[in-house]
Amino acid sequence: MQAEGQSITHERRFGRVNWLGLYTLAQREIQRFLNVWTQTLLAPLVTAGLFLVIFTIAIGSRRGDVMGVDFTTFLAPGILMMTVIQNAFANTSSSIVISKVQGNIVDTLMPPLSAGELVLGYLAGGIARGLFVAVAIAVALWLFLDIVPQHPLTALFFVIIGAALLSGIGMVAGVFAEKFDQMAAITNFIVTPLAFLSGTFYSVEALPPLLNDITHLNPIFYLIDGVRWGMIGVSDSSPLLGATVAVVATVAVNLVAWQFFRTGYRLKA
Repeated sequence: MQAEGQSITHERRFGRVNWLGLYTLAQREIQRFLNVWTQTLLAPLVTAGLFLVIFTIAIGSRRGDVMGVDFTTFLAPGILMMTVIQNAFANTSSSIVISKVQGNIVDTLMPPLSAGELVLGYLAGGIARGLFVAVAIAVALWLFLDIVPQHPLTALFFVIIGAALLSGIGMVAGVFAEKFDQMAAITNFIVTPLAFLSGTFYSVEALPPLLNDITHLNPIFYLIDGVRWGMIGVSDSSPLLGATVAVVATVAVNLVAWQFFRTGYRLKA
């Protein structure tokens, strides 16, 4: 018998953190993209290379230096980061939407995993995919353009935080989307414009004052600018400011994802 006034606490069988369940979910999310590596790793590398070649041929010879470096060198870090965030977003969003469409999302929700563990498991997959893509592109930039990161830890930080931010956005988008065309709409009309209009292909110093101010409201701008600083040592804004904005945005987005998993919003029938 429980003594009167004595509180009853309920602890999960697995303790405060279900490490086995978290590891299993993370492993599943990583294995998902490794099983189709030609689509998830090789294809982004080829696409990034095509972007770099096309812009260099079409504009590079006439563009001149940008922020004190040649146009191709300026362009490379932006393309690297753009590819990372697109793939991190795709990893989490596609995983959730596919599970919902196929009706097996319950296999993820039923195990004894807390909302925080679900978020961390999905994040692990998105960040891992982003890192794989970043390393592949960075090696290619070193081999073909002789670009060596000037501040490698800074570049690594922005790659990881960028992948975490877009993985979180991917989770939120995956929860909202009920079918593939809705996810395609989110990708085409929100994620892609945010990536393209964030200084990937140009310095924001060249923009009119109003567009310059609007660009500084876009957290992806700070991700691309931070990686550019880490790779080639030039940037449009302070890397410290960029890191602060990126961390705050990442925490906020993933808290929304956590709330969705906690309540089962648009996940439970």
